[in-house]
Amino acid sequence: MASKPRYRLLLRLWPYLRPYWPWLVAGGAMALAVSSAEGFIAWLVKPAMDDIFLKRDLFMLKVLPLILLGAYLVKGFARYGQSYLMAAVGERVIARIRRELYSHIQGMSLSFYAQVHSAELMTRVVNDVNRLARLSSTVLVMAVRQMGTVLALLTVMFMREWVLALIAVTIFPAVGVLFRTIGRKLYKIGKRSQEKMSELNVVLQEAFTGNKIVKAFGRERLQQERFDGVNDRLMRLALKDHRVDELAEPLMEILGAIGIMGAIWYGGYRVISGALTPGEFFSFTTAVILLYGPVRQLGRMMNTIQQSISSVERVFDILDTPPTISDKAGAVTLQDFRDRIGFEAVSFRYPESEDDVLSDITLTVRKGEMVAFVGMSGAGKTTLMDLVPRFHDVKSGRITLDGRDVRDVSVASLRALMGIVTQETFLFADTIAYNIGYGRPGATQAQIEHAARLAQAHDFIAALPEGYGTPVGERGVKLSGGQRQRIAIARAFLKDPPVLILDEATSDLDAESEFLVQQALGELMKNRTVLVIAHRLATVKHADRVVVVHDGRLAEVGTHDQLMTREDGIYRRLAQLQSLDALSTN
Repeated sequence: MASKPRYRLLLRLWPYLRPYWPWLVAGGAMALAVSSAEGFIAWLVKPAMDDIFLKRDLFMLKVLPLILLGAYLVKGFARYGQSYLMAAVGERVIARIRRELYSHIQGMSLSFYAQVHSAELMTRVVNDVNRLARLSSTVLVMAVRQMGTVLALLTVMFMREWVLALIAVTIFPAVGVLFRTIGRKLYKIGKRSQEKMSELNVVLQEAFTGNKIVKAFGRERLQQERFDGVNDRLMRLALKDHRVDELAEPLMEILGAIGIMGAIWYGGYRVISGALTPGEFFSFTTAVILLYGPVRQLGRMMNTIQQSISSVERVFDILDTPPTISDKAGAVTLQDFRDRIGFEAVSFRYPESEDDVLSDITLTVRKGEMVAFVGMSGAGKTTLMDLVPRFHDVKSGRITLDGRDVRDVSVASLRALMGIVTQETFLFADTIAYNIGYGRPGATQAQIEHAARLAQAHDFIAALPEGYGTPVGERGVKLSGGQRQRIAIARAFLKDPPVLILDEATSDLDAESEFLVQQALGELMKNRTVLVIAHRLATVKHADRVVVVHDGRLAEVGTHDQLMTREDGIYRRLAQLQSLDALSTN
């Protein structure tokens, strides 16, 4: 990306700044007060030198120090007020951007999460936005004040001696070239640094969440080597960033010294010749010395922009990615499910894939029906179920709810009608009560306990030292697989939806718990529609219909008994592999 487009990207921060324009105006006024005070202090050097030290004016000796003190008081209070106001605006802007970024990511489809690592997303929400905060606060705090100070001091310089002023500012083009060159290097380093930071977060997250696998295979040394490789690269980039960034300071001082040297040579000659008073010369010299401070600060500000602009790109790159799942204009809010779910010639393909995962799926599921979906792993069962609550949208065809295309329905009302227990049980790092009550905000303790009883989870929860207040740990690590699964089922029970989607919901239960949960499911399925995905065919013997998904297509549909009569059928082959034929005779 070229330099100008990069800087134009900063203009996208303006809509976030606009609501705080009164604060910005007040801060700008205080910044100008600081700048004016700085210029006024340089202006006072002439009367101090000429009237006090040369003319020995007693009145000026009494008055000038008080005026100087007043100037510094104005400068100090205005500087504090401007810094706080601008920083407050910057922090509010960053909080809003972080909120919008998080909200935008939450609205993305599952396909987006499949393409971007969760640690990468966390880096953008935390690290990149923090660097953007640094950019925002630095620019807002420094730009007006330092530029105003430069203008005020230049005014003093040109009013005192314009030829001297021209000599002093001849270094400005060199300063511009210096910071442009350094800035480009800092941008490239900053971009690589953020990429490596994302990579480091990926390594950390995988090492921490997969620590059991790491230990089981004795791969601690490998993980350490992965971490060290990324960490060392990050360190080298940081050192390179410091080398380039800190190079600006001494080079700026050398350039400033050249300008001051020229001014002293010419100014000293003018004083000796009598064309300038010592007061005028020292007033000018003071302005020159004071000038290089804000110029240096502006240069640092440009460096900060270059170091942080890659983070701006990464943040807006996410915000500019349109959500594939969103409410269309005039989306209908569903109140209830009354009749049927329809799959009409449904096909689906993941964004990064060249082949369809699902092809020409046509099926009707009536209200109150329990339909089981079976098939080999990777056949497309879970993907098919993910299309119902619009975790993805179909590529062609349509899915209807009571005859209405789900894409014409608000996402919130559609998902409110569905309870989902996923194949990979996920629990939040909170209490058992929190996790069960997650699906129904404001649920009472009695309702939570009732749902736990339906899921056959109450007894083991009651036996825990803190009962329903027991923390489950990260992803429920303090509980067994069967306990986690029953809590997830209780969470779906508490929501009490008209449509249940169970993705291998009993996969981690022992035989006794599975039997009890099946009984609970039997009660829950009355007057409800249940879509069950199962690899263990024993869990679907009593389904109203069994749908066999094979290579992304519907291969067979019928009851268990009907499908078992097909000698060359896929379902019969799967059943025989699991000895279901023996179970069915019991």
